[in-house]
Amino acid sequence: MQLSIEPNNGIPIYEQLVRQVKYAVAEGVVAPGQVIPSVREMARQLAVNPNTVQRAYLQLQDEEVLHSLRGRGMAVSTGAKRKCVSDRQQLLAERLEAVLDEAIRGGLDPDRLRDMFEKALKNAVRSGENPT
Repeated sequence: MQLSIEPNNGIPIYEQLVRQVKYAVAEGVVAPGQVIPSVREMARQLAVNPNTVQRAYLQLQDEEVLHSLRGRGMAVSTGAKRKCVSDRQQLLAERLEAVLDEAIRGGLDPDRLRDMFEKALKNAVRSGENPT
């Protein structure tokens, strides 16, 4: 599981970590039962404070994405993939809604917005079909 943190992107580091773990679970990069790096190891890999990683892991545990294995660390919970896929879709829906709200408030005509969306969707599908 390869994660990266962007300290200056406006999203708290622990939240970036939560999102990336959820994305990794949703995409099947980490499977149910798989042990994830310890707090210390993850903090070292990402060059962040261990308390930040601990906060993210606790949130993931509260959301039943991770569970504690006595003496072994944290592992991905059974059923986590379904939850992570759902959470990811919800986050994307919220981001899309924010973009649409900004466009409408900025005076963009709904028909023009629809055209822009269709073009962007076609480009995204095309680039997804031909990864480089």
